[in-house]
Amino acid sequence: MKTRVTLTVNGQVHDVEIAPHYLLSDVLRDVVGLTATHVGCEQGVCGACTVLVDDRPARACLTFAIQMEGHEITTLEGLRDDPVTQALQQAFHERHALQCGFCTPGFLVTLSAWLKEATDPTPAAVRDLLTGNLCRCTGYQNIVEAVLSVAATECGR
Repeated sequence: MKTRVTLTVNGQVHDVEIAPHYLLSDVLRDVVGLTATHVGCEQGVCGACTVLVDDRPARACLTFAIQMEGHEITTLEGLRDDPVTQALQQAFHERHALQCGFCTPGFLVTLSAWLKEATDPTPAAVRDLLTGNLCRCTGYQNIVEAVLSVAATECGR
């Protein structure tokens, strides 16, 4: 049995017909066609599936898509023109803060939202925030440095 749901993703309305148990991560990837939302652990631990729901980070692998009617969902694709996200992408590149890239979308979505609200980004605060996103390829030092470099600019405020 499928249900018709209207989802607003990156400012666009999508009328989809889905089973009530479909996860937001699967609908974003397989129905809407936005593949920057990665599925890793499927338990909400790794953070690769992080999207913004009403501008707040949320785990798409733990969220039923049917619950998202009436909410604004933003994926990394929707942050393409966001200056903070662009600055983070550049800083990740310049500071070698990524390896395979699988975890990167979750990091960028989480960090973009956080930088817009952070009043005093410190290395400890960044490390605390990063506990919700796992990277298996590299250490977190370069990621912390990338975030702090963006936070030190006007773009990070």
